[in-house]
Amino acid sequence: MAVSDGTTAPKMPSVEVPERLLHPPFAVRARILTPLDRGGTRYIADGLLSVDEAGRIAEVLELGEKAVRQRPDGPPLVDLRPLLLLPGLVDLHAHLPQLPNAGLGAGLDLLTWLERYIFPLERHFDEATAARVAPAAYRAFAAAGTTTAVLYGAVYESSLDVCFAEAERHGMRVVIGKVMQDRLRYDETLDDREVLELSLAQSRRLIERWHGRDGGRLCYAVTPRFAVACSEEMLRRSAALAAETGTYWQTHLAEDRHEIEEVHRLFPEAADYTAVYERAGALGPRSIFAHGIYLSDREVEALAASGASLAHCPSSNLFLASGAMPLARYRAAGLSIGLGSDVAGGPDLSLFSVMRAGAYVQSGLRTIRGDDGPILRPLDWLALASLQGARALGIGDSVGSLERGKEADFIAVDPRRTAPISGQQTDDPSDLMSRLIYRERPDMVRGAWVRGRLLPT
Repeated sequence: MAVSDGTTAPKMPSVEVPERLLHPPFAVRARILTPLDRGGTRYIADGLLSVDEAGRIAEVLELGEKAVRQRPDGPPLVDLRPLLLLPGLVDLHAHLPQLPNAGLGAGLDLLTWLERYIFPLERHFDEATAARVAPAAYRAFAAAGTTTAVLYGAVYESSLDVCFAEAERHGMRVVIGKVMQDRLRYDETLDDREVLELSLAQSRRLIERWHGRDGGRLCYAVTPRFAVACSEEMLRRSAALAAETGTYWQTHLAEDRHEIEEVHRLFPEAADYTAVYERAGALGPRSIFAHGIYLSDREVEALAASGASLAHCPSSNLFLASGAMPLARYRAAGLSIGLGSDVAGGPDLSLFSVMRAGAYVQSGLRTIRGDDGPILRPLDWLALASLQGARALGIGDSVGSLERGKEADFIAVDPRRTAPISGQQTDDPSDLMSRLIYRERPDMVRGAWVRGRLLPT
């Protein structure tokens, strides 16, 4: 099976993904770069990644011609050199229905952008639209190197069934939730109470049908859009539903100054934005908050103490001119943080481009504001986009790094695509990752696997 090339450099050979790499068991010879559970990074210039019949990593070891000749019986060894194997990337925040509008509306503030570009799009995200958009979205995620994604759906129960069914067919690891909102709603024939009860009932039914499917590959997130769109009762009861059913709970937090002002107007009794969710009982280790740009010390402390996670979405924050997260300050405070593309607020699904945007933002804060926290280096960004994202979901023991016993969620990238001069290569792991971040190319991801199964792209 050939992976699509699409390069503008015809002299560069394409890389074939043989049929025996479609599903386990198999063994791959390639370069390997991964963060480690114990900390730090491991780079193997000539390595072996072996995947067993259950789709778990059986071996990760250094290899060489002598070792290849002396290798005991095992699954067929497929040589993908000079490709580089990385752990599959984890996108902690994106909006599946919004993908068709990615890249539109630059320069608008968040609330204006939502009214102009997003609410009209989501209003019409029915079953037929979901059947068209969801498969394309999952293929696009895989093509960009993302193997796990935490997604907002639309408000319609039937469209979420389609999104889950397509994810089940595709093979990605996904967490999805039906958007809940009773202040801002699409059906004006229902009153506030009817909208609230209907949304809770629909969410419960979706949880019963889909949460934990395929051994936990498909999971549910109770998904109130954000405080501006939800009553205090909806926030409280949605948090209770997530706690009762053991699902995730996701929403937005402190993304935009106008948004924060509106939250203060709607919830005057709350000390700050985070307190709105705190009073609802929504802070906890299975809660994911997107953005969190403008957080006080009290809010950071409350989030860190609860074990909640932030999805850092720097591309979106730049695209909508929302602001710049003080990442170093949050990490120093012990906050759990991963990366999110936030499509369509973010214009690109690729977490490599998100890493680049985040790196530029942190350098800018250091230069302009004098922030003196440590700057993340290329290998740190890899960990943030993989292992830290997995840990935010509570699945770091199973995925997020290429280590023995973990599920075989990994990607193969071609670093040659990022070289400024054809034929130029490096074996320094930091330099390899730096090129993948700062000179990312759409065709550099040559394949993505979940549980050892090649994902359609």
